[in-house]
Amino acid sequence: QVQLVESGGGLVQAGGSLRLSCAASGFPFSNYGMGWFRQAPGKERDFAARISSSGLNTYYADSVKGRFTISRDNAKNTVYLQMNSLKPEDTAVYYCGRRNSYNADYGYWGQGTQVTVSS
Repeated sequence: QVQLVESGGGLVQAGGSLRLSCAASGFPFSNYGMGWFRQAPGKERDFAARISSSGLNTYYADSVKGRFTISRDNAKNTVYLQMNSLKPEDTAVYYCGRRNSYNADYGYWGQGTQVTVSS
């Protein structure tokens, strides 16, 4: 079955960096676009970044553009989110998702990893 397992979250000071990983299994990873979303306390889950199946195309929310970089290693079935210049407002649970092959929605999610940025 499809499994997505995030890791790499933690506590970091403002201005610091973290690298999140999402290990995928149970499906042909290189055939699917992947995305990172985040959910702050009391808020809805918001889009952060996504990457095409080949890794050639990436898209970012305005709030993270220029600070976050999404990448993937199809040989390792893993998608990454490099987060630099972190701000307290980046504090959230970060989820990776697998994009559906037939529409723009995300059909599978990981359990999430907590990122806390202190001021």
